[in-house]
Amino acid sequence: MVPMFAYELLRDILIPEMLGKDTDEISYWVGKHIARTFPLLSVEEISSFFKEAAWGHLELVEQNKKEMKLELTGEIVERRLLMHDEPSFRLEAGFIAEQIQSQKNIITEAHEEIAKRKKKVYFIVRWDLKDHVQGEI
Repeated sequence: MVPMFAYELLRDILIPEMLGKDTDEISYWVGKHIARTFPLLSVEEISSFFKEAAWGHLELVEQNKKEMKLELTGEIVERRLLMHDEPSFRLEAGFIAEQIQSQKNIITEAHEEIAKRKKKVYFIVRWDLKDHVQGEI
């Protein structure tokens, strides 16, 4: 198991220092790339991946035909929210967006809403049922 401090050092100090103002955008696309490397078949598998990657506990909160809301909690999430004024969860958002896009074959985007007081991060995942992934119907 990787110590939490080592993870934070890389994720919240080193990478933002190297990427500067482009950290959030690049992190989102890196999350999408990781998702393509590890294709998953369900939201449950995405939750399991989050646990294995030490990204926190991910749970589906609600879903309708155009969007879903997921909740991220856990010790690492609480610590990142406490230690940083504006922690980024764009890597996770990109990962979720790409996984859901692959599962539904519909262009999908995700963004995060940070709830510092609740010590949670919500991911809002949206898609348009008419906007299929190129080549898919």
